[in-house]
Amino acid sequence: MTPESPATSETREIPVAASGIPSGHGRAGVPASPGTPVPTGNPASPETSDRAVRVLVVDDQRLIREAVASLLGIQPGITVVGTAADGHEAVEQTVALAPDVVLMDVRMPGMGGVEAVAALRDRAPGVRVVMLTTFDDEEYVVQALRAGATGYLLKDVPARELAAAVRLAHAGIAQLDPAAAARLASVLAVRPGAGPDASLTARELDVLRLIARGSTNREIAERLFLSEGTVKNHISRILHRLGLRDRTQAAVYARDHGLG
Repeated sequence: MTPESPATSETREIPVAASGIPSGHGRAGVPASPGTPVPTGNPASPETSDRAVRVLVVDDQRLIREAVASLLGIQPGITVVGTAADGHEAVEQTVALAPDVVLMDVRMPGMGGVEAVAALRDRAPGVRVVMLTTFDDEEYVVQALRAGATGYLLKDVPARELAAAVRLAHAGIAQLDPAAAARLASVLAVRPGAGPDASLTARELDVLRLIARGSTNREIAERLFLSEGTVKNHISRILHRLGLRDRTQAAVYARDHGLG
């Protein structure tokens, strides 16, 4: 969020009261300032501690930061390890705290969210980044996904859905808000293709076309008379050869190159 954006416009969109943040959420442990590790989440039992998803919350508005951290901190299987107020701090905190998932605002002073995602690809390539913003502008969606974001959500998402999206992102499953997906589709529908990459085989191009159409691995396997394992191998090779991170980026690439 740019400095000139009114702070109140964004805070109204976070469903803090609707989501029922308990007044005594001592376990959430949200810090008064960004950049501090946050001991949040439910007390971990031996059976669940290894499965808790570590999350870093990044937003330039303190109220938003702390509200999101509090909401996630009371969700089972999620531990909020810290917060950050801008892209530079997000990169530093990610390197220092090793979160599994970073929830990143798009527009922030200094280094914005898209720039931070690109920086994290070099500094922390294993982390998953989900954009969490009020902006569903198609260019933000496209830029974020191209930079390496695993998902793009709007801040009016219910707390439970946000928690579910965090867990899915940790598993490598891309998440797109319906409004953001519609914006993305409208852009890709009118953008001329530049031709597919010559390094892909004919079969890989077939798989890529079906990914762009939203087909699951099982549907691709049935359509091409392949096993699901073979489809997974094809997808892995496609991502590696094209330098892409996940299926969402593969779908964007396919539509950009006239394969959708």
